[in-house]
Amino acid sequence: MKRAFISSCFHCFHYNPFLGFVPRRLSVRFCSSLGPSNARPFPDYSPRKPSVTDTDFVNHISTTIKLRLAEPLRRILKPFESKLKPDHVIWVLINIRDDYKLVLDFFNWARLRRDPSLEALCIVVQIAVASKDLKMAHRLVFEFWEKPHLDVSHSFARFLDRLIYTYKDWGAHPLVFDVFFQVLVEAGLLLEAGKLFDKLVNYGVLLSVDSCNLFLARLSNSFDGIVTAIRVFREYPEEGVCWNTMSYNIILHSLCRFGKVKEAHSLLIQMEFMGIFPDVVSYSVIINGYCQVEQLGKVLKLMEELQRKGLKPSQYTYNSMIALLCKSGRIVEAEQVFREMINQRIFPDNVVYTTLISGFGKSGKVSAGYGLFDEMKRNKIVSDFVTYTSMIHGLCQAGKVVEARKLFGEMFSKGLEPDEVTYTALIDGCCKAGEMKHAFSLHNQMVEKGLTPNVVTYTALVDGLCKLGEVDIANELLYEMAEKGLQPNVCTYNAIINGLCKVGNIEQAVKLMEEMDLAGFYPDTITYTTLMDAYCKMGEMAKAHELLRNMLDKGLQPTIVTFNVLMNGFCMSGMLEDGERLIKWMLEKGIMPNATTFNSLMKQYCIRNNMRATTEIYKGMHAQGVMPDSNTYNILIKGHCKARNMKEAWFLHKEMVEKGFSLTAASYNALVKGFYKRKKLVEARKLFEEMRNQGFVAEKEIYDIFVDVNYEEGNWENTLKLCDEAIEKCLVKKLS
Repeated sequence: MKRAFISSCFHCFHYNPFLGFVPRRLSVRFCSSLGPSNARPFPDYSPRKPSVTDTDFVNHISTTIKLRLAEPLRRILKPFESKLKPDHVIWVLINIRDDYKLVLDFFNWARLRRDPSLEALCIVVQIAVASKDLKMAHRLVFEFWEKPHLDVSHSFARFLDRLIYTYKDWGAHPLVFDVFFQVLVEAGLLLEAGKLFDKLVNYGVLLSVDSCNLFLARLSNSFDGIVTAIRVFREYPEEGVCWNTMSYNIILHSLCRFGKVKEAHSLLIQMEFMGIFPDVVSYSVIINGYCQVEQLGKVLKLMEELQRKGLKPSQYTYNSMIALLCKSGRIVEAEQVFREMINQRIFPDNVVYTTLISGFGKSGKVSAGYGLFDEMKRNKIVSDFVTYTSMIHGLCQAGKVVEARKLFGEMFSKGLEPDEVTYTALIDGCCKAGEMKHAFSLHNQMVEKGLTPNVVTYTALVDGLCKLGEVDIANELLYEMAEKGLQPNVCTYNAIINGLCKVGNIEQAVKLMEEMDLAGFYPDTITYTTLMDAYCKMGEMAKAHELLRNMLDKGLQPTIVTFNVLMNGFCMSGMLEDGERLIKWMLEKGIMPNATTFNSLMKQYCIRNNMRATTEIYKGMHAQGVMPDSNTYNILIKGHCKARNMKEAWFLHKEMVEKGFSLTAASYNALVKGFYKRKKLVEARKLFEEMRNQGFVAEKEIYDIFVDVNYEEGNWENTLKLCDEAIEKCLVKKLS
């Protein structure tokens, strides 16, 4: 009872997606095929009366086809062909109307000879609907409207007039108008469809909600159309149309498509108050809408609400969530959703796997991406060129160019053609690895296949050349880009500026940055950070500071890399107090330093043998919740070994191993020497053997120590072995 009351209240309001539900004039209408009480009646059918001669002719045809049903019509009606007129067809249809199959056979025979009159066509459509053959009725109407009409408006008026005229006597089934309405919508004649709805209301006929939903869906295909769809959605209930869940879903989807997610969410909330219960599609549409605008909090709340109502998320819902989590860098959570999806027996397709593989690649977890790639093979899910491209991109970002090239070859063996994105990803990987010869070979191969290198491709090549100091060749590539009509972007300019800084031509780099500004390619944070790094390495801290001020004046936000560049500059210039002040300033501004920021300071204090200051910085790092990395431990271990704090060094060594970090060769050397000097030969020897097993080369001084130890112990075999190893690794390699 409550639901019925709420549903009836809906007619007192209309929904405006920009204003919410607003009152409308109360309209007393009910959801039925009956229209208003003052509806005008359909006209009586009154065809032209045949003459005596025509009557005999028509009766002769009618009798003949009824008596000779087993014979083909083309044979028995051949004598009548030359005399048959359009009116004769209508009069014959009147005589045989009770035999639906005969009606169709005769009409098809007649229209092969000449186009039937519009009245005859409408009569057969009416008979088809009355005989519940909606498919045939639809086909007949569609055939009329798929022909080009010089004047659509005139043709629509004529067709509707004949359909209304023949309605009362030839079927009187309202679905005939649904058929006509659906054909108009499918043909894209939406204006005429709207006119048909309005015309039928006057006759007391209401179109089905399914037909109206088709109209809503087709209207919503464009931004202008959605405005009309919203108007229809608001006004049609006044005429008696009862929208259902599908109707709401169409509007929800349309609003989300055009970025009106908040308005769509409001409509979702209102649905239940209107007695319309949202289904999984309703929620999935809004979830996807919020995914598109990257509002993860809203997505998670809606997922909880959906499941709380006993609805199971669909593949579409899961796909949207996984894509957003990957885009947000929350790849671990994305995989959890992926596994939950599988547990719900919703099996992911190629697209979901590829999204996750791409996400793992971008987050540097390429081995996890490889695991999913293998899982696809086990589950017999076909990898397309997008999947391979995602894998190749991830491998290249992780510096695993050999594996990337192997997959690139595998693509060809599977008949998959790499596109510009695939080639560019591999070219970029080769450039980062310094394999410029192979990068240019891929570039040439790409051109031979008819693919056009884009700005990203050239930027990768320019960056690779600049990192090798080949700035002049990189400049030649810029001219080649210009000849092909490609405009360099900020990344291209940044690569050249970086190359100029690497070869020490900072003056030219600054000049190029000024040219960028004039050309409208405004320098970004990376541009400024690159130049600041060059000044810092030269000890020109005042100029680096000036660049930072210019950068801030232009509204550019420094990144943690920018601050680490400054910190490194302070430390290299011996300005450690300034470095500490920089960390303090960052914390005051809410900018969290990372391990690299603290490592630079700790390294310099260790070099100065000031372990007290080093320890204070390390404690401050922990206090801010910044986790030490491998470099942090190696710096501290070497510092404590140098200061002969072997107990602290050993504790740090143990802690870093537990956390999965590895010692560097320099740290091993420092620990071995430190323990030996403290007469801790057992610990020193254990670390020396561990170091060799890890493939690290010990210093000559350490080889000398253990050659002497083994000699004094009378262990001749080990002594000779260590002598040979020392000669090979410390002398031969040094000379080569």
